[in-house]
Parts: sequence; structure tokens; C-alpha cells
Amino acid sequence: MPAIADLQKYADLIVRTAVNIQPGQELWINAPIHIPELVRLVVKRAYEVGAKHVHVEWRDEEVTKLMYNLAPDEAFQEYPSWRVQGMNEIAERGGAYLLIKSDDPELLKGVDPKRIADYSRVSSAALVNWRTYTSSKRVSWSIVAAPSDNWAKLVFPELDKDAAVEALWEAIFKAVRVKLDDPVAAWEEHNTTLLAKRAYLNAKQYKKLHYRAPGTDLVIGLPKNHNWNGGISKNERGGTFNPNIPTEEVYTAPHKDETNGIVSSTKPLSYQGNLIENFSLVFQNGRVIDFKAEKGYDSLKEMLDLDGTSRYLGEAALVPHRSPISDANIIFFNTLFDENASNHLALGNAYPTCVEGGAAMSKEELQQAGLNQSFLHVDFMIGSAEMDIDGITEDGKVEPVFRKGNWAF
Repeated sequence: MPAIADLQKYADLIVRTAVNIQPGQELWINAPIHIPELVRLVVKRAYEVGAKHVHVEWRDEEVTKLMYNLAPDEAFQEYPSWRVQGMNEIAERGGAYLLIKSDDPELLKGVDPKRIADYSRVSSAALVNWRTYTSSKRVSWSIVAAPSDNWAKLVFPELDKDAAVEALWEAIFKAVRVKLDDPVAAWEEHNTTLLAKRAYLNAKQYKKLHYRAPGTDLVIGLPKNHNWNGGISKNERGGTFNPNIPTEEVYTAPHKDETNGIVSSTKPLSYQGNLIENFSLVFQNGRVIDFKAEKGYDSLKEMLDLDGTSRYLGEAALVPHRSPISDANIIFFNTLFDENASNHLALGNAYPTCVEGGAAMSKEELQQAGLNQSFLHVDFMIGSAEMDIDGITEDGKVEPVFRKGNWAF
């Protein structure tokens, strides 16, 4: 385990910045069973700042794998209603949600992709109300990470298990700024920088973005009155939170029907316990009409065919190539980190807050505004030091947004 001082600083950052627990608020934590020390420190800090209740739901990836390998087929056609009810009740009371990611990126390698897809569809449908709370930022939520043995060995294969875990702890701490004297203050400064980028892009209101890089020539149309988000967010009660720590992105939603061209991945994608590598997607009028993958083709196909709108984009995110995560020159095989080292897109659902007034819109109104609606939301990385992006204004003027992988303004 890492030094207790670093774990304490991480727990403090999670409670005060990631979910920003307020007096009297509930916190629900979904955490892996192999990091009890960190979870206990988060629980302790949450109560110290005034949390009313802290609920911990433990998960074990080996139990998850046993389910996928041994449970009967009908087990993947239903989702526990008691869990749905509990999650919805906490959201209704204004509680916060914290997910600590630590799973083996290849946990479900070899599992029948149909089982994975079936359970994904069932769980997504069951949790639609809860997902509305989080995607519209009505409640505070955040995703952070901690190492597992198998994940660490995938990232640092040259090290033995214990050394790999220690190396991954160090890489995570650097990526989330825990190694600085005051991580909370450092995140306040970082959020201010992201807010400035958001303000610039929101004022521009580009009609389209044109991406160019080796293997990529893609034009993405943006909805009218779109919003750029990123960094700090605000829930419906006025509380601030950071949905992802780390984060280096500002993001918006593409118009569902206005993406055309080809885009190629630049980092592996871990999806439902399987790795998808070196893949490309061809878009026509917003929809993926062709795709290739050197590894994980079947998983990519299951993802694209999850529902009727999973072949459309729900997010376009801008991330400078020069960032603490990218500069570490580590492939994390974890989207939380890899997406923050690279420009990325997301297939599937668009966040309502990516259009003006979207948080209060009905599903039909969001569709009319051009935002995709789907059970899926999966980010994949497309950025590199060779990527240029232009913003195209309503009157056709072309302006640089990214040059050689970094901000051009």
C-alpha cells in the first residue's frame, strides 16, 4: 500500500472536490473489496465534513466473472429491482454517488459477448431514471480509481505484482495531483483553466468541428445553442462537484445526424471487460456505417448494436496532448485516464446539459435539439500529437482550435 499520508490526501480530495459532500448529505460508494484502507478513509472524511449517511456497496471482480461464466442465461435478462429502488431513493434525497474503478480491463475476456450485451441492455433500461439524475447533473457524482493486481500488471508488465501495484498508485496520484502540497487548491486552479476554455468555445458557437490526423478525417456538426462543459459541475441544489478525477477535458454533444467521415482510435478501449484495439469507424449522416478492429471486433460490434441509436455520437471532448496524464507516457488501459490524455468521442447517449436548457427538456425535446438518446455511453480515444482541429463558424469561417494536439487559443 502507498504511504498513509498520500491515501489521506486522496480521500480528502475525493470528499471535498470530487463529490464535495455537504452537511446532512448522503454518500453512496461503490468500491472494490481489495482497497478497504482507501474506502475507510473516504468514509471517515465524509462523516468529518458532515455526511448524514455513508453507504458502501462492495464488489468483487472474481464474483462478477463467476456470474458471467456460470449463471444461467435467464440471469442476464433481469436486474435486481431492490438495487434500482435504493439508487433512485438516494438520488431523490439529493445524495451523492462515488464509483471507485479498479477492475481488470480484461476481466471478461473469453465470456460470451451476448451475455455481456444482454446484461448491459437490461441494466441500462432498469437504471434509466437514475441515469437521468446523473447525466443531467441533478445530483453530485464522481468516478475515481485505485489499482488492482491484474490492472497494474497490464500497465506495468515488466514489474512483479507488488511493484506494479505500487507503480500504478504513484501514476494515479500524479495524475490526480495528490503529490502536490495542496491537491484541493490545485484542483481549484485547474478547474478555473477549464472554465476559461469552456467560456471561449461557448462564445464561439461553432457550427462544425473538422478533425484531421493520420487515419482520421472527420467533420462533426454541433447543435444550435450547444454548451461546452468540463471540470467542475453544479447540481440542482447549487453544489459543485467534479464528475471525473482526473479530468483534462472540455466536452459537448455532437448533433446526432451531422457527423461524416472516418475516425481512428489512438489508444486501446476497455469495454465490458474486453480490450478493443486499433479500430476505425466510418460515419455517414451521424451513423456508423462501417467499422474495423484489429482486436476485439466482436465486442465492438456488440457495443455498436446495443440499441437502435448506439451507432451515433453522444460526446465530443477536447483534451490537450500536453497534460499530466499524457506526459506520463503511460497507457492505462482505463478510459478514466486514457480519455484524459487524448481527444476523444463517445458513442451513444448525449448529456442533456450539452445544450442550453437541456436539463429541463423532455426526451422528445432533446431529440429535436439534436442530442442522441441511447442506453450506451462509451468514450474512445482519437487524439495524438498529430491532430489538428478547426472550428467552422455559421458563416463558413475556419478557425484553429487545436494544432499538433494542443490548444490553438
